Amino acid sequence: MQGFLDRLLAHERYFITTHLRPDGDAIGSQLALARFLTKLGKHVTLINADPPPDALAWLPGVDAVEVFDGSIRQRELIDAADAVVIVDTNALDRVGKVGAAVKAARGTSYLIDHHTSPEAWFDAALSVDTASSTGELVYGLIEAHDPGLIDTPLAEALYTAIMTDTGSFRFASVTPRVHRIVADLLERGKLSPAPIHVALYDTRRLGALRLLARALETITLAHEGQVATMTLSLRLMRASDAHSDETEGFVNYALSIGGVKAAVIFLETAAGVKMSFRSKGDTYVHEWARHFGGGGHRNASGAFVTKPLERLIHEVIDVAPRYLAFGGEGTPPDDADLLAMLKQKFHAT
Repeated sequence: MQGFLDRLLAHERYFITTHLRPDGDAIGSQLALARFLTKLGKHVTLINADPPPDALAWLPGVDAVEVFDGSIRQRELIDAADAVVIVDTNALDRVGKVGAAVKAARGTSYLIDHHTSPEAWFDAALSVDTASSTGELVYGLIEAHDPGLIDTPLAEALYTAIMTDTGSFRFASVTPRVHRIVADLLERGKLSPAPIHVALYDTRRLGALRLLARALETITLAHEGQVATMTLSLRLMRASDAHSDETEGFVNYALSIGGVKAAVIFLETAAGVKMSFRSKGDTYVHEWARHFGGGGHRNASGAFVTKPLERLIHEVIDVAPRYLAFGGEGTPPDDADLLAMLKQKFHAT
């Protein structure tokens, strides 16, 4: 890490970007790295293909994140950067319409990420697929240089990055080091976890909750109750007063059903179908997602496919046994048991 850090800090002007439909780890890591570099007297430009979601609008510094519009001004800012840094994704197509400008940039290219199978075109990479989050890696860089630079805004960004990508510290990627990092952030940043959690998870709009209620009704089970699917058709989305980014976390309701080892949510859009794969324990979904041109973490991956929705659902379910370690979990719950589980989860939210 020290060699990567030394090389990264050798520049003066930085351009930092992240993946399409950025989540808490993407925006949190981007903002934390930007504040760290700014504190060292560096010049930093932040441009993404998509805007930050509403749930992250409270983060300090988020107003500095521009949405790429292809303008000459933005292209000149990217070209002027000595260093081009991509965080929380390791594939050029995942940064969307910014990708062409990134590839053409003259600056040294850096990757900071924790997904599997990174692309090889970066000049330097900090890629650790066992890390809990990209936020954990950014913290490591700051820790190696000067942890005294961690102030409240920087701590909030890193805490958000780590908490969101660990499912509020419940995923298998959470280690003793992760908890030590969080403790340090709470102490240095003088943070109170409750307001951050409220801002991230307890500010849903009524329309999003109504969409969740409809989404729960679409859950189906396959492979002896070990795989669950949830479907949000374009028709259902258009009929609801909700946005696609408000479906974040919906798939976890399907995954929470007893006996389910892996779950997939299908979100149909005008351009294609976005799939989010989630799993428990040592049942890994990244290769399953890669079969459809996607990828990600072992227990959380995604893919985007331009196929008819119903046909795609059947294909995804059919190939599941090739990639998932199924075991004898008994028969799936019947409809009454399934409905009771979902109602319990829904009312507990």
